[in-house]
Amino acid sequence: MRINQPSTRAINKQLDDLIKKPIYSISAGALRDYERDYFEAKCSGSKSMIEAAKDRIPGGVQHNLAFNHPFPLVITKASGHELTDIDGNVYFDFLQAGGPTVLGSNPPEVREEVIKLLHDGGPSTGLFHEYEYKLADLIASRVPTVDMFRMLGSGTEACMAAIRVARLATKKKHVLKMGGAYHGWSDQLGYGIRIPGSKFTQAHGVPWTMFRYVDEFMPGDLGDLERKLRLKKLHGGTAAVMIEPIGPESGTWPIDQAFLKGVERLCRRYGALLIFDEVVTAFRISDRGASGLFGIDSDLTVFGKVIAGGYPGAGGLGGKKEYMKYLAAGIQTGDKVKKALIGGTMAATPISCVAGYHTIKRIVETNTCEYAGEMGNRLTDGLQALVKKYNLPFVCWNEGSVCHLETVGTMHFSIDWSKPWTIPHVLSETSKRKKEMEYMGAAYTAEGLITLAGSRLYTSAAYTPELIDEALNRFERVFQKVEMKPVTKK
Repeated sequence: MRINQPSTRAINKQLDDLIKKPIYSISAGALRDYERDYFEAKCSGSKSMIEAAKDRIPGGVQHNLAFNHPFPLVITKASGHELTDIDGNVYFDFLQAGGPTVLGSNPPEVREEVIKLLHDGGPSTGLFHEYEYKLADLIASRVPTVDMFRMLGSGTEACMAAIRVARLATKKKHVLKMGGAYHGWSDQLGYGIRIPGSKFTQAHGVPWTMFRYVDEFMPGDLGDLERKLRLKKLHGGTAAVMIEPIGPESGTWPIDQAFLKGVERLCRRYGALLIFDEVVTAFRISDRGASGLFGIDSDLTVFGKVIAGGYPGAGGLGGKKEYMKYLAAGIQTGDKVKKALIGGTMAATPISCVAGYHTIKRIVETNTCEYAGEMGNRLTDGLQALVKKYNLPFVCWNEGSVCHLETVGTMHFSIDWSKPWTIPHVLSETSKRKKEMEYMGAAYTAEGLITLAGSRLYTSAAYTPELIDEALNRFERVFQKVEMKPVTKK
């Protein structure tokens, strides 16, 4: 299989250029037509239910991914590559529940195992289940950097656990994360998310004192990372460097293997643990994890999403025995160490472990990551051809089945606090471009394409070349309606 591992320097240069250019987006007239002829005419059931939901659910939806312009859709069926809404409209699913469903939505071979479990023992008991071992053994046998694994309730919980383990193991305080990366919504990791350099500005409701031992470094900048490591060495040391291995926000700001190797070397030099957040990448871009694919010796690995195959309870932490001993529960022999305080009544439930085991087993047996990656290659190649055909400034690339279609480059901005006079410009541009992302996402939806925020797409094993080609026809119908937006004078 040809694995698209794009030149990160070239992609980042294209993104640098994109955010300097005028905005190209769906024309105002085409957007009005989509709103009237599709959303108002064909999605009345969704609109009505969301209006009612606003009285009981803040904002009307439960998930950050569920909001879209002009109103969220109510999905009633998911199967293979398709989603169906309450009004009976059918869509190509490139959201993939935010990434978990690499096999496609609701695969029958996993569903049958879950139903069998529900007949025999129920979704949860609070005691040990055989599939807890089977899942842990399968993960450890596939991912080279994982000797042991502990299941948790979510990726957010697993990130929290990873930091506690790192601090216990190293006896150091600080955590350095890559700017722009999302590692869940815990207080201390609400720092530097979405836009590199954003620091505490996205963490509303979190006291600044929570960030005393957390800092960020620029994606792809080993010099910046080493400066921070050297500084922290004078103030308690760095317990961990935490990164998404394809770049912040699932590779929205792409990084390369050479950078990862450099991070690994710096971690060894300064005695920090290297934490790979593989909530997105594990069992999606490779069934050996990104650490196995890229040959990086990470110390701890955060899991989520695919780990439970789209079922609830999708989180876990894996790593080397010398560090995982800090998560030990129950009767233990050997080293007596202080244990990290973690738990969760609904962590490692039979239903999540059964679903996760049979999902990953199927992924391994059918080379799903490779096939879904081939579909990602075909989709990206087709989008790049359309961008060229219509002479648009859009930037398209992919890492296997994680695909990016950046039309406005909202998340490629960064904040330089040494130049505070530039911050209002960054905030204004990102706000304006985020709105255009929503409009493009609405246009895709009206053409039967569900994406993640109008800029990220996941492919799955449920796609075929013919389906990808049909999806590209629909993208072309949107691209035909794109125009340059008027430049606002400062």
